[in-house]
Amino acid sequence: KLWRQIVNDVKNDYPEVEVNHMLVDACSMHLITQPTQFDVIVTENLFGDILSDEASVIPGSLGLSPSASFGQTGTRLYEPIHGSAPDIANEDKANPFGMVLSLALCLRESLNQNDAANELESIVYSFIQSNKTTAD
Repeated sequence: KLWRQIVNDVKNDYPEVEVNHMLVDACSMHLITQPTQFDVIVTENLFGDILSDEASVIPGSLGLSPSASFGQTGTRLYEPIHGSAPDIANEDKANPFGMVLSLALCLRESLNQNDAANELESIVYSFIQSNKTTAD
């Protein structure tokens, strides 16, 4: 209830933003069947972890997904959604694309370096198109 109350209070400051409330199970279904309907999903940590793991099947792998956390004071954290994955260290199967795309996100969102971000994204996509990828 607190999330819904805060979102409803804040949405009045942003009339151009459409807000829809969903239960996590309905959101999960829509995320897989109609992923393009979402621009942003705001949720608490547990549901966010579940939904982001589920959403990773859309591009094909958790290893492809960048992540960003934006603090109220301007602090930002960029990382691949899968974390550091120390359990697969030295096994020649770690996927670097999530980290590279997180760097592109940082360049775009924090440093206003759109051209550099586009270049990094282009490099990742060219590797994917040429099938130069990890097993995942």
